[in-house]
Amino acid sequence: MSSGTITVVGEAIVDLTGGADGRTYRADPGGSPANVAVGLARLGVPVTLVTGLGDDAFGRLITRHLTESDVRVAAEPAAFTGMAVVTVDDAGVPAYDFALAWEPGRVTIPPGSAALHTGSLAAALGDGPAHVEALMSGARATATVSYDPNVRPAFLGDLPSERARVERQVALSDLVKASEEDLAWLYPGADPLDVARTWRDEGPALVVITHGARGATVIGAAGTIDRPAPVVAVADTVGAGDAFMAALLAGLASEDLLGAQRRDALAAVRAPALAGLLERAVLAAAMTCTRPGADPPTIAELDDTGPAQVS
Repeated sequence: MSSGTITVVGEAIVDLTGGADGRTYRADPGGSPANVAVGLARLGVPVTLVTGLGDDAFGRLITRHLTESDVRVAAEPAAFTGMAVVTVDDAGVPAYDFALAWEPGRVTIPPGSAALHTGSLAAALGDGPAHVEALMSGARATATVSYDPNVRPAFLGDLPSERARVERQVALSDLVKASEEDLAWLYPGADPLDVARTWRDEGPALVVITHGARGATVIGAAGTIDRPAPVVAVADTVGAGDAFMAALLAGLASEDLLGAQRRDALAAVRAPALAGLLERAVLAAAMTCTRPGADPPTIAELDDTGPAQVS
């Protein structure tokens, strides 16, 4: 495995999921970057989360959740801890209403980080894009940079501006993961794989598109590789994409493909290795879908479960 930690920069929030009565809510730690950090730690990867938390009950809940999962927390003060009211439809697909009070300042990644992962709201709101892009640019000297736009249209500006922002951030990345829903909003009517190929031409070694229940596709020097998702009983899909991202990064770490000195090796990774990494990431996402909330698998669960065994 690559030496050093993976550093994740982005929001940690509380997901408030409504009960059937519309009056009671379950509070679960969440936020896409925080979910990725937890997923990495559960897969045995040393990880630091740089985020913002308020001095409040939700902040303490999140800190306890992260530290119990062996995530190192580097928290900046925020006016309050962010939250999202989550509404889940009959297919288990969530919608979110957010309240946030933090965006990344001029943070630095810890020395020895083999990779920087970022994206989501922290890379989109307020002055966050400028800070995150500076961080991504600087990190490239020593680390692999991975990015998930995790588009939240209700919080974003006009489409041309947001598309330009995402494209800038893609160009600063070695690895990009996006969902079909992300691309449908950013490029209405375009074929997701055509967009992925265009993005890869801008600099990333690997671009991965997730297709929900249909699995995922990775595009790299080895070509276009697809892996289906196992059929599962879905509790909800909260955190599935983040579990996918964590498992993919953990797989790259296990193959010694993280770090600036391994950039050429990442770009040249062969199809069989990519297929195996993709299959494991799809499995991690599927396992998360079987459990309520963002609850990614541990390394023991992932090692002991094959696609046909997921229930």
